Amino acid sequence: MFVNYRTGDGDAVAALLEHELSDRFGSDQVFRASKSLAAGSNFPKELIIAVRRSHVLLAVIGRQWFDLRTREGRPAVEDPSDWTRREIIEAFESGAVVIPVLTDSVRLDRSRLPAELAELADCQYRRLDMRNSRADLARIGDDLAELVPALAKLDSRREDPEAHREPEPGQDRANQVRMRDGVGAVGGDLSGTVINSPRGPIHTGSGSLNSGPQFSGDGMGIQYITGGDFRKSQQQLGGTGGRESGRDR
Repeated sequence: MFVNYRTGDGDAVAALLEHELSDRFGSDQVFRASKSLAAGSNFPKELIIAVRRSHVLLAVIGRQWFDLRTREGRPAVEDPSDWTRREIIEAFESGAVVIPVLTDSVRLDRSRLPAELAELADCQYRRLDMRNSRADLARIGDDLAELVPALAKLDSRREDPEAHREPEPGQDRANQVRMRDGVGAVGGDLSGTVINSPRGPIHTGSGSLNSGPQFSGDGMGIQYITGGDFRKSQQQLGGTGGRESGRDR
């Protein structure tokens, strides 16, 4: 994507936009001239190449966008040599999506656009208000992820599908924990617990194992010493020939 802005109008907003999108999609996916052009590079050539390679151009438009003038006193937006204008025209000609990003509650005044930029007024815009920058930046990023599938794959905010996987029957989602050889639902009813490959007694209650009853075995089963009074504790023994019924995920 290409961040287009007019020096003296949207510099700070363009930098904020580029930083946020770089964090989300990767710095190499976001072109902003003052960041992306190497020292000694051919300025005109590199700008045109960057625009033509971009799927999306974000045109930052603030309060001074129409008012800034050339050294001769001509409105910059009407000057064929103005790079902000040239980049937008190049984006239209190359088939890129152009998204006006309006700041400072500005409105895009169609009547002030030269004929070469008239198409800009027909592009659906987004706002970037500094008082609501977090939500506005997130929305712009979401738009880009939806518009460009390649960006969606790089999106650092992409949801983890595992987060929406349904729990196994009888298991509490909040209490699912991944163990070395199985999944145990701990912190709740022990009847739903599956623990594989034990290496000794499993103490699920309070008190010291040294002061309570001791159990011995061949190490292949499952032993529980439940909470409460050890004199009233219960022992559940698993089979000795294999793994408890359950399913690894």
